Amino acid sequence: MGSATSVKQRSPGFNFARFWEQYGTFFILAIIVTIFASLSPAYFLTSNNLTQILVQSAVTVLIGMGEFFAILVAGIDLSVGAILALSGMVTAKLMLAGWDPLLAALVGGVLVGGALGAINGCLVNWTGLHPFIITLGTNAIFRGVTLVISDASSVYGFSFGFVNFFAASVLGIPVPVIFALLVAGLLWFLTTWTRLGRNIYALGGNKSSAFYSGIDVKFHMLVVFVISGICAGLAGVVSTARLGAAEPLAGMGFETYAIASAIIGGTSFFGGKGRIFSVVIGGLIIGTINNGLNILQVQTYYQLVVMGGLIIAAVALDRLISK
Repeated sequence: MGSATSVKQRSPGFNFARFWEQYGTFFILAIIVTIFASLSPAYFLTSNNLTQILVQSAVTVLIGMGEFFAILVAGIDLSVGAILALSGMVTAKLMLAGWDPLLAALVGGVLVGGALGAINGCLVNWTGLHPFIITLGTNAIFRGVTLVISDASSVYGFSFGFVNFFAASVLGIPVPVIFALLVAGLLWFLTTWTRLGRNIYALGGNKSSAFYSGIDVKFHMLVVFVISGICAGLAGVVSTARLGAAEPLAGMGFETYAIASAIIGGTSFFGGKGRIFSVVIGGLIIGTINNGLNILQVQTYYQLVVMGGLIIAAVALDRLISK
């Protein structure tokens, strides 16, 4: 008489790398919120301050999502801050010239931002240089052009309707936040459900393999930098509306925030790995840190120290977990 043998299926053990990839960014945000809430219990968690954090984070989220695409292909875009400033300046100039605010925003944010991103992509493809070198140079060029067309002065006095639109709320949600989430949803769809998105991930994973698989490497590199430019251009439009003026030095140093948003959001600096909505949380983390340090009256230059440390820690952690 044969004996029945039961085979026990072993459930896979806890995988920290997989857990961190899925929930690590939320875990970091929760820790930071807890710290600032304990240090400033009377103000930090008030509804007004939380709304302010979301509005302040909208610009960071937009440029962070653009930077995400550049890093996804193992590159980088150091010109996002300058594109933000130039796009915002063009938008303001067009409105002062009598253009409809919506049309001016589309031209300044989408067309100008996309064109500047295309310049980056074309230079990377034509020269074969690393994007770090190209965008380091174009960052200076775009910033210089902004100073030239503005005569190094702020531009203001444009449509109040434009400013009021971005200062409004829909169902209690500020328009800049809705705007950033709509862009995030569109980019999530692109990366998740389109062939273009899959090809970009493949390109970041291994450029040589992608090439031999029939992927047009130069075309996809161009698309990546166009997306980065458009996101920075839209951030310029939002920033100009929030300030009520176009500043020639707007976005100075914002490439640090953009890179931090992407890296803290789990995007691998070595390419091929990352998610849009994690970058959104990464941008929210940057906004929360800036807001919390301001509440605690920590001077601005200490905030740069914190950002730099976070970037180093995030890349080191990514390398450690990947091993």
